[in-house]
Amino acid sequence: MSNNKLNSLGIAKPPQDTRVIVAMSGGVDSSVCAAMLHEEGYEVIGVTLKLLPEHTEQDAQKIAEALGIPFHVLDCTQRFKNEIIKEFAESYLRGETPIPCAHCNRNIKFGELLDFARSLGADCMATGHYIRREIDENGQACLMRGTDAVKDQSYFLFATSQEQLDFLRFPLGELSKDETREHAQRLGLITADKPESQDICFVPNGDYARLVKSMRPQAVKPGNIVHVDGRIVGEHKGIIHYTIGQRKGLGIGGGVSENNSPLYVVALDPEKNEVIVGPKEALAQDTLYINECNWLLDTSTFGHSERHEANRVKYRKDTSDNLFVKQSEAIHVKFRSVMKPTPARLNINGDNNTAEIYLETPQYGIAAGQAAVCYINNRMIGGGWIIKAS
Repeated sequence: MSNNKLNSLGIAKPPQDTRVIVAMSGGVDSSVCAAMLHEEGYEVIGVTLKLLPEHTEQDAQKIAEALGIPFHVLDCTQRFKNEIIKEFAESYLRGETPIPCAHCNRNIKFGELLDFARSLGADCMATGHYIRREIDENGQACLMRGTDAVKDQSYFLFATSQEQLDFLRFPLGELSKDETREHAQRLGLITADKPESQDICFVPNGDYARLVKSMRPQAVKPGNIVHVDGRIVGEHKGIIHYTIGQRKGLGIGGGVSENNSPLYVVALDPEKNEVIVGPKEALAQDTLYINECNWLLDTSTFGHSERHEANRVKYRKDTSDNLFVKQSEAIHVKFRSVMKPTPARLNINGDNNTAEIYLETPQYGIAAGQAAVCYINNRMIGGGWIIKAS
């Protein structure tokens, strides 16, 4: 097969000569990914990462056996505990809202699995993520939002390195969840009707505070609930029980605000052990500051292409200090996985791997610890971790 006759995975080999490692979690998505590639004639090898002692690889192993493909289990429980679960607890203690899946994808899932795949001489690794991988006009692999906007998982993959992306493939990127289940039924997979988890894998009941308390008992130290005007209006049971934008469960009586209008958590101050509350308008933020940025394009020329020349250099007044700040590129951004991307401008500080994002319209509920993921059209160009908003 010549270079201009690539197989469906973009590799210049016949499928039967192409070795593909498939990350198999035991869910319907990864099962269909493995089965469809096997159906196409690829040499498929299934691999499951064991992240928690109580997790079982039984369903993934049954799928592999039904397909007649080799199957391996990599035990990463200790590394997952040390790097992901412990950091999750520490992040809550810092008053942040952590996104552990993005850290896990880059550092453990893609790190461990890709190393193992290369050790087996694989040509690539495939996963069941709903995201598209394309080759741009410069011949560089890039990530595009999944065709199914509801299932698009690009938000959680913003930290993927270019080296990892060159090796990864996402066969389900063009499918909807319903289409994936239809394929599972057609292929006779036992996971066809298996429900998907909506929780973080190590917090299956959604009780994050209980997990953090078990690891860091000091996290439930009571403290003051303080109004943005400085008044102490109540007592909290530990800042880990509160998130930015929270309205219910504050335990604050009436008469605190004019007309008894609702109060929201607008900030957490771990140093003073205070929960700051205020009216909804106090939640509105239009500037995000991010660090540990990962960009999946050449930032040295970012904002200078002819395509975006009209938007290349504009300025926005920063009312906090009456200065004007340069904004170098028109983008869209998500700071929650389920939100619709909102228009913004991005200014990259390449020297210290930080950036500022200026939102066209103020948004509510932005919290430190979340990821700010940037897009140009449907291309996910990277992002960083929110350290503060203003």
